[in-house]
Amino acid sequence: MDKYRAYVGSYTRGESKGIYMYDFNGDEPVFKEQGVEEITNPSFLTLSADGEYLYSNCDEGVASFKILADGRLEYLNRHSVQGLRPCYLQVDSANEYLVSAGYYDGKLTISRINPDGTVGEVTDEVFMKSPGSIISRNNRCHVNCALFTPDEKHILAVDLGMDQIKVYEFDRTQGKIALKDIIRCEIDSGPKHIIFSNDKKYIYLTHENANMVTEYAYFMGRKGPAFEKLDQQSTLPPKFTEDNCAVTLKITDDDKYLFVTNSGDNSVAIYEIDQEKKMEKLCVLPVSGIYPRDIYLFPDNKHFVSINQESDSITIFGVNYEKGYIYMKGKPIHVPCPTCIAVKKLK
Repeated sequence: MDKYRAYVGSYTRGESKGIYMYDFNGDEPVFKEQGVEEITNPSFLTLSADGEYLYSNCDEGVASFKILADGRLEYLNRHSVQGLRPCYLQVDSANEYLVSAGYYDGKLTISRINPDGTVGEVTDEVFMKSPGSIISRNNRCHVNCALFTPDEKHILAVDLGMDQIKVYEFDRTQGKIALKDIIRCEIDSGPKHIIFSNDKKYIYLTHENANMVTEYAYFMGRKGPAFEKLDQQSTLPPKFTEDNCAVTLKITDDDKYLFVTNSGDNSVAIYEIDQEKKMEKLCVLPVSGIYPRDIYLFPDNKHFVSINQESDSITIFGVNYEKGYIYMKGKPIHVPCPTCIAVKKLK
């Protein structure tokens, strides 16, 4: 039976202390608490491609941890990103570079990762410029997500405030970036989080303000990365009129089902990806928590975890794809102000 360690980040306000750790078995969606690693405001976590290191944002910038054989964390270092605390992190496949996105200062940062897994120097940075005032949410740059393209020759930076995906060319020899293209989304739609399908042929993007998810075909054109819009669907149930933000999204390993969280409606929307690569909404159902910030799909693709920030809880559900519903597995798990989850399979 495979064993996994889940790391849950949090905002360290009230009783929250940092990164909470849980173990579970692949055949049994039950979390067993294993302690906490204290650090300030680790609201986003990401693993290295080889699963040997965990990287977190923090008030000082970014932090690195060695993952020990039993899943415990060994603190390595903290390093400044020369700006405000980032909100999103990703590491390249060779564990040589860390890209971080800054919502508050509109900054994209490239940091070198040292051979021992520690975060090193900033190799390049861009403070994105916009015409909006500093207090404006829209028309001011807010880099909410940034990730490498599959070939790692480019970086996609999602700018929520400017309704854009900025495409940067990445020189991995020097760790430098250069703006190559801009993909424009609908005005005031608020693009937020982006993921690739597992076959790397498609992109899925949530829109925080418009409460939508958009699907693009992704391919390399003559001038670089190219996007072809294929489908767009609401993330909300019919006749919903209250405030909501479409937040994060995950896709099953076989690329057949897409999950999107709604914070406001406090629900998860599940879509089936059909043979023509269209999204068919199966259901939009409550996650028994307030402000779901992140989700994790279990290895069997039949269960998922909802990370609920404002109800201080983790809730676990099973999924019946054929009948289009979810069902709760056990009681909510208390976690102070949780925001994100990263999972490693233990040896």
